[in-house]
Amino acid sequence: MAAGEEHGTQRVRRPSNKQSARKTSVGRAVSRTNETKRTARRVSAPRAMRYATEQLQELLGRAPESVSAVKPTEDGWQADVEVLELERVPMTTSVMATYRVMLDKEGELVAYERTRRYTRGQIDRHS
Repeated sequence: MAAGEEHGTQRVRRPSNKQSARKTSVGRAVSRTNETKRTARRVSAPRAMRYATEQLQELLGRAPESVSAVKPTEDGWQADVEVLELERVPMTTSVMATYRVMLDKEGELVAYERTRRYTRGQIDRHS
């Protein structure tokens, strides 16, 4: 009877790897479709800030210190990023720059420009 039980056990098996693979590939296809939908819509403000700093650093070779502004535009995002351009001692005399970064809706950098240079210790005076 032991031989018959072994044979019976062989008949009752889990689905073959081919069936599991089909289910997995369908799940991946659905997942890819969802990812495509996510990337097609506008990224969030925090993500836009991260993308702006990462891509600007790649272009300039300098690490941004902060993001002073971020706002949505018709085509994506606009961010003002503060970058240390020239380190001096004391730190208050270091030269900083503000870069305006334009991102598309997916968060890809499409343009940037330096809009301002100033010393770190400088305070803006508004009238």
